[in-house]
Amino acid sequence: MTGIEIFLEMLARFGVTHLFGNPGTSELPLHDALVDDPRLRYILGLQEVPVMSMADGYAMASGQLAVVNVHISCGLGNGMGILYNAYREGTPLLVTAGQQDRRLIFREPILYGDMVAVAKPWTKWAYEVQRVADLPAAMQRAIQTALTPPTGPVFLSLPMDLQMETTTLGPQDLRRPTVLDTRIRPPLAAISRAAQALATAARPAILAGSRVTQRGAIAELVAVAERLGAPVYAEPGTTHGRLSFPCDHPLYAQGLPLWSPEIRELLHQFDTILVVGMDLFRQYVHHEPVEAIPAHVRLVHLDEEPWQLGKNYTVEFPLWGDTKAGLGELDGELARYMTDEQALTATARAHEIAATHRRQREALQAKIAAERDTRPLTPLTMMQAIARVLPANVAVIEEAVTTTNTTLERLGALQNTTGYFGHRGWTLGWGLGCTLGAQLAWPDRPVLGILGEGAACYGIQGLWSAAHYKIPATFVICNNAQYQILKIGARGLGLKHAEAEQLVGLDLVQPEVDLVAMSRAWGVPAVRIDDPDALSDALQAAFTSATPLLIDVPIQRKTPPRLEYG
Repeated sequence: MTGIEIFLEMLARFGVTHLFGNPGTSELPLHDALVDDPRLRYILGLQEVPVMSMADGYAMASGQLAVVNVHISCGLGNGMGILYNAYREGTPLLVTAGQQDRRLIFREPILYGDMVAVAKPWTKWAYEVQRVADLPAAMQRAIQTALTPPTGPVFLSLPMDLQMETTTLGPQDLRRPTVLDTRIRPPLAAISRAAQALATAARPAILAGSRVTQRGAIAELVAVAERLGAPVYAEPGTTHGRLSFPCDHPLYAQGLPLWSPEIRELLHQFDTILVVGMDLFRQYVHHEPVEAIPAHVRLVHLDEEPWQLGKNYTVEFPLWGDTKAGLGELDGELARYMTDEQALTATARAHEIAATHRRQREALQAKIAAERDTRPLTPLTMMQAIARVLPANVAVIEEAVTTTNTTLERLGALQNTTGYFGHRGWTLGWGLGCTLGAQLAWPDRPVLGILGEGAACYGIQGLWSAAHYKIPATFVICNNAQYQILKIGARGLGLKHAEAEQLVGLDLVQPEVDLVAMSRAWGVPAVRIDDPDALSDALQAAFTSATPLLIDVPIQRKTPPRLEYG
């Protein structure tokens, strides 16, 4: 076998079925070998931003390793921003690139670069394979590393001559790559101490993050929340990547505020907080006080990654272990320690929380109704038009923060917890490709990407892949012809021209981007809609269509005074 045949054989044995890529000369041995190997479906993207994004979406949706092959130095460079997203998400990606022939490297040839040094900061492990005999072990190490918590991307550089080198190895010499069983439970004594603290808390709360969904622990978290009668807050918008709790559940308290003073004010009412599956905290802009958690709050923190336990705040009850197993055992210990009186108090508390959340939702619906006739559509009107036709099994990918603003969650419109994806690294261009990757992973589910027009333009080449492979995803563009989040941010920083919206380079006008024409040029049908009923009707039809569709929706361009979350 040649080196590249070993590479493909190892992937196939591990069950990899898709390979996302954009080729160059140093990747041609791979493309030649794929002609005779139908086990892997090659998904071509016309630029590395959509290529890496498609792989990212596929991995997050499927829960499996995704494999990306990009061109030597320049191709890797093009994809680095999206690799950063995957790194902050903890997405298990195997990223590979061809390297120059090892016999030529000393002469500093064109395209050569130290790709390991480039990839290393945003991967768990990066290596350039120097001996073809080491390739099977390198593949094993890469796959195991990517899939072991904390999960994340890895990188392998494969020199051209190594790809073509013939070895004495045959298929009989290769083993299927294996991964560790990572369901390691926290110590029972630590869980018992944490359960006693939560059982005796007068005002408990829960902060839940994306890793709850990624580890399949939603049911266990719901059980703990219901037993405690505690409100459940999602991550702030800066890291709110997955839906960590059913948004139509009476105890769901929506997302935390963005800024540390507001988080601190909100959390001041609680005495004990369970933190699970999230980082405390990845903040966006410095505010004083920087400590978002009041000093009197006792923290119980459960996570697979020990680095997160006590990283920024003192955790009195750290629980290092699997989220799903840990929550299940915590619920069992709570049942053992809670008295009948404590259980009755928890039930009464849950009823009070549910009533508050119901009033908040009713107020939101009244606000939306009052804005219905405004044109261009307000963000709330647009999101309501989407919310009322979402199928129960839909997957929604959001990359339009100032428009979406967790409205779907506040309306209780997302009826499943697996099908929500928000960007966590904040590299733009991610959403369009992520939508396509999720649709490839879930061919039987409707998939909707809700994107800002600016963000969409970063990865617009992905529409060609949608058309070429007939990927039936639907895209809604929230079009306000500006980088609105930056205008809001400028106001928050107190910049002198921000209030008058006079900053340079933040408006996408003269000319405006014609996204309908652009989409059609890439081969994807597109329409422009400015009526909420027409938007709902178009989406209903799209969700049952076998072809992709882009819907461009003009929305209000007035800049709100500050970026809020919820």
